[in-house]
Amino acid sequence: MGQFANYVYTDPVSIRHLEDLVDQLPTNGHVVLQLTDGTIHDGVVCERPNVQVFRDPQQNEGINGVVRLERPDVPDWTCYVWLGDIHHVEHLDSTMGSET
Repeated sequence: MGQFANYVYTDPVSIRHLEDLVDQLPTNGHVVLQLTDGTIHDGVVCERPNVQVFRDPQQNEGINGVVRLERPDVPDWTCYVWLGDIHHVEHLDSTMGSET
């Protein structure tokens, strides 16, 4: 991913939304992510993501973040999703209160 993102966020409401998504994505949580384009990804969060500073293609600096999903039943499957692309998070387990 490096230091570049297709889209970065600078307004406080959008940044708060990204931070709220971080809170919904605990390490080892089994989630289904529905993206803004309708794509759906089902997997286990490898590590709770965090928001970071990135630059967009126009070199504007702003905030975004990446969550990495894996699937224990498919060892070579890994998916990286930009936080800004997530429309909805569905939890398939109860790890929200017990991150380890």
